[in-house]
Amino acid sequence: MKNMKAIRTSVFAAAFLAVGMMLPGCCGNGSGNACKEEVSASGTVIDNIMTRRSIRKYKSQAVGRDTMQVVLECGINAPNGQNKQSWEVRVVDNPEFIEGITAEYVKAYPDAAKDPSFVNMFRNAPTVVFVANDPSYGFSQVDCGLLSGNMILSAWSMGIGSCCLGGPVRFINENPAAATYLEKLGFSEGYKLLLCIAFGYPDETPAAKPRDTSKIKFVD
Repeated sequence: MKNMKAIRTSVFAAAFLAVGMMLPGCCGNGSGNACKEEVSASGTVIDNIMTRRSIRKYKSQAVGRDTMQVVLECGINAPNGQNKQSWEVRVVDNPEFIEGITAEYVKAYPDAAKDPSFVNMFRNAPTVVFVANDPSYGFSQVDCGLLSGNMILSAWSMGIGSCCLGGPVRFINENPAAATYLEKLGFSEGYKLLLCIAFGYPDETPAAKPRDTSKIKFVD
């Protein structure tokens, strides 16, 4: 295991160097400082991806809207099919909304509230982003996934944790008691709530979970 970690570290270090060497306007043309900055930037991106963790415990501290605006704009700058931008995004940081829908959730699933740490149905996060897709476009779910990945990674780079959630989406889409809250989100006609993401400042430092690299294969 230690040897494998050492190999991965060496591979990532080599990747940082390779990316830096390929960057335009870099070493060899009198722009040494710029080259170092570009290599550092490329390494930071990879490090951000590799250190990201799903966070399921949050501090009560709210995430400022100016900060979330940066996260959201990173999201909508994700690649997407034909630039259709076949998503709609709603941000909820209003405690009344979160507490209200959580109350309906607890009525349906009373055992949830037995956990002494339970505050809301979104892993106690103070901010929740809801993403809806356009089912009439075949790649809309893919686009929304790319959007979400950008938001999650940009948030992490600013010290904000996140967790992509499916359970709350099923509850909101399927339980009549949640219909009022789905309506409040105000998605356009034809759009369907696809996923939601909890955002907040982490109150835990989870270890990395194993990844199955055997699922990656080069085809000659």
